[in-house]
This record gives sequence, C-alpha cells and structure tokens, in this order.
Amino acid sequence: MEAPRLTPAGIIAKTVVTHTVTYFLLGVISFLLLDYATVYARTDVNQFVRQTDDPIVAAGPLFQPIRGLIFGIVLYLLREPIFRRPRGWLVLRATLVVIGIIAPFGAAPGSIEGMVYTTLPLAFHVRSLPEVLLQSLLFSALLVYWVHHPQQKWLTWVLTIAFILVLFFPALGLLFT
Repeated sequence: MEAPRLTPAGIIAKTVVTHTVTYFLLGVISFLLLDYATVYARTDVNQFVRQTDDPIVAAGPLFQPIRGLIFGIVLYLLREPIFRRPRGWLVLRATLVVIGIIAPFGAAPGSIEGMVYTTLPLAFHVRSLPEVLLQSLLFSALLVYWVHHPQQKWLTWVLTIAFILVLFFPALGLLFT
C-alpha cells in the first residue's frame, strides 16, 4: 500500500467528519438502549447533567465539529505513530481511552477522577463507559481506514452526507423549538 498523503487540511477535515458522525451515531444508539432520559432524571444524577429534552442537548451535535477540529489538529501533530505505522488505529484508540476516558485531567463520568471526586453513583460511571468506549473504537478504526484508503470515494460520500445530515436535523429542530 502506498503511504497516504497526510496534509493538515485532509487530516483535520476527516477527523471533524468522522468524530461528528460517530459521536452522533453512538449517542443516538446509547440514548435509546441505555434509557438516558430516565437515568439523567434521577435525583442523584440530574444536578450533574442536563436533561435530554433541554434544547442545548439537542444542539450538542452542532458543537462536535469544533471538537473534531481540535482533535484533528492534535492528530495531525501525531500523524507518524497514528497514520504511518501498522495498527496506528490502536495507538489512537489507546490514547483516546487512556487520556480521554479513563484518566483525563477532569472528573468526567467513567474516569478515575470522576469516581473519586464526584458524588455520582458508581453505576452511573459504569453505565457511561460503553458509549464512549465504542465511539472511540469506531472513530479510531474508521478515521485511520479513511486516511489510508482515500481512493474509497464511496466512503467519502457516505460520511460527508451523514455529516451534513447530523448537522442539518438538529439545526432544523432548534429552529422549530
């Protein structure tokens, strides 16, 4: 396989799209399967998270391109171990899981700090892990695959259309709220 061309714009754009689409997809699946509306309404949780019917929660996908941009800048800086080496997606996944989920600098749900420094029940921490662990897996594998296979135009089309829809529908919903 020929080494992919790793431009800042290419890495950042693909990261923005991949993050936004996988974030939305796993968010919707988790919302439905893990009954977030009920969990977030519990009195031991509702002071920490917004309720699922809050308009800012509906606007959440609209903010993901900003996170994707930030991720993309960092991933471009880390392009050698992630995009130039075999199994770079595992390097990316391990980095996301360790720094972003298990041991971030803040007390996030599911993290060591969150379990120690928040009053959220342990069950809430555990319940929040499948979504972020699966999203980091899908994001890592899909992004590295897309960067390594730029000739797969169908993938570019599918992800671009999904990205547009992920931004369009929440924006439309907010207009009619």
